[in-house]
Amino acid sequence: MDHCAIDLGGRKSQVCVRSPEGTIRLETRCDTLSLPDFLRELPHSRVILETTAEAFRIADAARAIGHEVRVVPATLVRTLGVGARKTKTDRRDAQVLSEVSCRIDLPSVHIPSARSREWKALCGMHDVLSGSRTKLTNNLRGWLRGQGIRRPTRRHFMAYMSELESLPIYVASQLRMIEALIAEIRESDKRIAQLASADELCVRLMSTPGIGPSTAVRFVAALDDITRFESAHRVEAYLGLAPGESSSSERQQRLGITKAGPTTVRWVLVQAAWSLRFRCRSAAARPLQLWALEIEKRRGRRIATIALARKLAGILYALWRDGTSYEAKPG
Repeated sequence: MDHCAIDLGGRKSQVCVRSPEGTIRLETRCDTLSLPDFLRELPHSRVILETTAEAFRIADAARAIGHEVRVVPATLVRTLGVGARKTKTDRRDAQVLSEVSCRIDLPSVHIPSARSREWKALCGMHDVLSGSRTKLTNNLRGWLRGQGIRRPTRRHFMAYMSELESLPIYVASQLRMIEALIAEIRESDKRIAQLASADELCVRLMSTPGIGPSTAVRFVAALDDITRFESAHRVEAYLGLAPGESSSSERQQRLGITKAGPTTVRWVLVQAAWSLRFRCRSAAARPLQLWALEIEKRRGRRIATIALARKLAGILYALWRDGTSYEAKPG
């Protein structure tokens, strides 16, 4: 089986194809958009890619043709020799990846499904809208402070600003932008809610107290394939909710959570835990609230909330794995 390494670029990509013995069969440079057509002309090969914006699309095309695919993490390629001796070119990178592939079976990141990538894109666009609104709002708050005007609370900010008279034109333009963003964010919220309500898995996950459409959609998009994880502990570690450790010899030191993995999923789980603790009034939430309360007595509110977020991740994993809905245990 040949080894085809592709150094992907936005417009052009460098290709290096080697025989199983390591001899270079072909080196060429082609349009990135035409790579699927190029791969159809190759015999059954192992295709090696580095994680980039285009990697998963090309990986899908290569797998559909019948090639083996390895998408190598960008954090790993340096250790393989890419960019060694301060010499880095597209041709050299492709040569290095193909040569290493001839010697070892390169590890690959999980190639997410089309559904996972679409849901991540939808949530990412929502986050950009929310972030833009926050930046504009904070900018106007700073302007108010410079004018000696007492800043209103976030809840009443737009109503307060609309009551001000003789606003400079540049301030009024930002207010119009915020109003437009608020409308778009509401529509985005509706799209996420509709997506979650139409998906059987998300509906089961949302039976868990504190879990709403956004959390369910992001959780499913991040994990994608539940069989990738052997246990709830693996999911918690993947989401960065597991505690770190720095131990050596007889010294043992436990650290805070690792914060590895998808940041937004970890953030919405923590928000779900906070909402569950202090806003949820359902009977199903009571056992989880009492569990977190016992931890709070020993370790404090913050650690108890993080622990509850970790527990929620484990519950969602179990519901997905077993095909069940949440049922609170009595007592």
